Amino acid sequence: MLKKIRTVFTFLCVFGLSAALMGDASEIIQYFPGTLGSYWVYVDQDGNELTRRSVEGEEIAEKMYGAFSYEPALENSMDHDYHIHPDLYQVGEERIAFLVGKKAEKALQARLVKEMGTLYKMQKEMAPPGAEAGFNLLYEIEAEAQEQFYMLSTFTAFNEEWNAMRMKAKVTITLVLPQEDPEEIIVDFTITETGKVLGKENVETAAGTFENCLKIEYRTHTEMVVFPDEAKDEDANPPGESTTTLWVTPKVGIVKYHQEAKDIFLNAIPDPQFKALSTVKTLELKKYEIKSAELGRGGSD
Repeated sequence: MLKKIRTVFTFLCVFGLSAALMGDASEIIQYFPGTLGSYWVYVDQDGNELTRRSVEGEEIAEKMYGAFSYEPALENSMDHDYHIHPDLYQVGEERIAFLVGKKAEKALQARLVKEMGTLYKMQKEMAPPGAEAGFNLLYEIEAEAQEQFYMLSTFTAFNEEWNAMRMKAKVTITLVLPQEDPEEIIVDFTITETGKVLGKENVETAAGTFENCLKIEYRTHTEMVVFPDEAKDEDANPPGESTTTLWVTPKVGIVKYHQEAKDIFLNAIPDPQFKALSTVKTLELKKYEIKSAELGRGGSD
């Protein structure tokens, strides 16, 4: 009996701690400090550095948002990842939210434009001799994204999911072949992303070792609808998905980032000649300085 009571007590303690992990807004703000003058220098998988600086915030619709600047500036829309590159953010009582809608739309659109360029090139190479001269592949891409990416939910337990992001894309393809009528196909994508805290880990980076970091994982689920329905290939693969992981620690913020993403549209093509790509991106903290009267000074050289 005593053993059973001890087991139940241990379970309740563990559950209570995990359930209360983000139960206070004063606790959650420590995971995303943004005092003016603070900076973070990250290094990616290729050795390139990215510096994030905390700058003057902005008021939008009577709500105050913190703000970041980046060096070098992100000039290519495809380089923007809303998990790690927010310009504006808000730490609220219920969650940390990044205001990323417009840039997320442009990033998704740029990603699909690149995939369609690859598709055009491969289709032209596969066209019968003489047919490639009259072959053409026209496309139009529309994208829309949820205004805010919900990075972290305040009231959550380990392995409890929340809806982090939702995006949609419409790809209109017109295939033109010699001596044939143009064929139009419309492909709609709905991408839903969920986040969950997997637990806590110690993380080693160039900036040092950070203990008890929250490990947050985001996974996408993509639904694809093809019009007209007869254009859909029953042997099509599911669209490509992505898995993004962030490690965040109190008083510092994001210390590590890892993402593996597959091509969205190309992954759905069943032809073995099409090899959908899977890209891996990483960032880890190299040095930082946090300026805060409440939290004290901290940093790395």
